[in-house]
Amino acid sequence: MLLCIDIGNTHTHYGVVANGQALFRRELPTRLIDHPSEGFGPALERIVADHPALEGAAFCSVVPAADRLLGRVFESHKFARPRMQLTPDKRLGVPLGYPKPQEIGQDRLANAAGAQVFCGTPAVVIDLGTAVTFDIVTRSRGYEGGIIAPGLDVMRRYLHEQTALLPLLDDSLEVTGAIGRSTVEAMRIGTVIGFGGMIQALLDAVLAELARRGEPMPKVLATGGTAALLQKTLRHPFTIVPDLTLRGLAAAWRLNAPPA
Repeated sequence: MLLCIDIGNTHTHYGVVANGQALFRRELPTRLIDHPSEGFGPALERIVADHPALEGAAFCSVVPAADRLLGRVFESHKFARPRMQLTPDKRLGVPLGYPKPQEIGQDRLANAAGAQVFCGTPAVVIDLGTAVTFDIVTRSRGYEGGIIAPGLDVMRRYLHEQTALLPLLDDSLEVTGAIGRSTVEAMRIGTVIGFGGMIQALLDAVLAELARRGEPMPKVLATGGTAALLQKTLRHPFTIVPDLTLRGLAAAWRLNAPPA
């Protein structure tokens, strides 16, 4: 039983993983991670009280400043169990066929480890967060790398922030057609359908390249906050695994001796 934490640019997700699955999954704004009442500290106290058999904590982060804040939370709440940050020197269960491993986002390492235990290789993981990442894990080369593209919320905010009259869209993913009859409807069509089309085009390119190399057809996994959108737009079969990153952290923990 392991506490797993995924620190992202916008949100931090956390949960307790046991027997390869998250017993629960929660989130909080990363900017509030050390907030005394709304941050991770109160949650940590509840988790420790509810799960006395907790082995320790594994985390990944794409926000270096938040790493230090999380460390302060652990210290201030006297979390004395072992901790592990997932870095490129850790074992993932797949080799790193990537020229500069230190450039790989830690969440992407966790996704590769999670894909290995969930479905094996080859696999393509699509993580839809602040940025959209594609991570490709093949039988011949292991973790090869992937793609980074703007996330849906980035697209929404950009339209609003870079124009004088366009409003900020809400979180709705509902569109009723391809011709907008109001500014908001037109913007929503552009972002929702356009975003889905971008994901499909990127996946088509990845699958075509793997096919040219003679790789078997990979399993496609989706995770992240807007993964459900793909159910309306993606033509290729895929599986949504909301806790994939947390599962990957737990898998990496098992492969690496817990730190002292």
